[in-house]
Amino acid sequence: MNIQHNISLKPYNTFGIDLPAKTFAPFATVEELAELLSAKNEQENLMVLGGGSNILLTQPFDGWVLQNSIPGIAIIKEDENYVWIRAGAGENWHGLVLHCIARNWGGVENLSLIPGCVGASPMQNIGAYGVEIKDVFESLEAWSLSDRNLVTFSISDCAFGYRESVFKRKLKNQFIITSVVFKLRKKPVFQTSYGAIQQELETMGISELSIKAISDAVIRIRQSKLPDPAVTGNAGSFFKNPEIELPHYLELKHSYPDLPGYPTKTDTTKVPAGWLIEKAGWKGYREGDAGVHSKQALVLVNYGKANGNEIYALSEKIVQSVKEKFGIVLEREVNIY
Repeated sequence: MNIQHNISLKPYNTFGIDLPAKTFAPFATVEELAELLSAKNEQENLMVLGGGSNILLTQPFDGWVLQNSIPGIAIIKEDENYVWIRAGAGENWHGLVLHCIARNWGGVENLSLIPGCVGASPMQNIGAYGVEIKDVFESLEAWSLSDRNLVTFSISDCAFGYRESVFKRKLKNQFIITSVVFKLRKKPVFQTSYGAIQQELETMGISELSIKAISDAVIRIRQSKLPDPAVTGNAGSFFKNPEIELPHYLELKHSYPDLPGYPTKTDTTKVPAGWLIEKAGWKGYREGDAGVHSKQALVLVNYGKANGNEIYALSEKIVQSVKEKFGIVLEREVNIY
């Protein structure tokens, strides 16, 4: 076990917030995880990190931070149409996507370049350009902190919703995901209707559609409007896209004819949080080193020396501003510590 004390978490969160953890240790196997948890006092706080791409640190962490580094990608079964693969929770997500594209396994190409690790993908039910994890999810294994054993979760067990799962609500802080099984298509079905994918494919001059072409288009789109965390600290989308009742949407649409809206299966309409934030005047706003990205208002950024409280305070101003202007309360997608 490599247990360290009073370690800065700056290298381990994409916002680049320089705050210490009382105790820090990585683990690369389930056995190492069990050993570390046995060494930890039950009363001490616990945070499990993957890529650190969906957290905002606002204070020193008085407890144990365990970094999930469980590796591995392996085929567990296949038939004529599908291949089932198990990926370790510590695998880089985009690395997994590229691994699948290289083998023409379809289903995750629209999720290219999303930061983070495999273990976080079902927790968040990550999604982009018309595809969510639940569309390719088969099962996962997770370590039960109470029972101290591995538990298998099916898709129904996970209770997936929009950027939601049972691990963010009912079972929050009760399990540590160790591996995920995905069901991918050997004969890919292309998803190009969402967002600007089709337009980007035309710009690229793609004549023969493939999952690599779709991935390349998604990467180009994301790179054109989203900051690189290695250059400018950020955690991607800071807020969820809100779902509002249809009458509320129609009322807003009357006042703002250019308001986009996407009907859901529950008689509500999803509206882009980035559009709301931009219309409220926040796009490109900067206060010290905390700011709103100039190309995508959904992304809050750390220009260098902002602390977590400054970024959180900015997010709170945005929440209040959007509420006053549109009557919509934005919900943070990023986990606050």
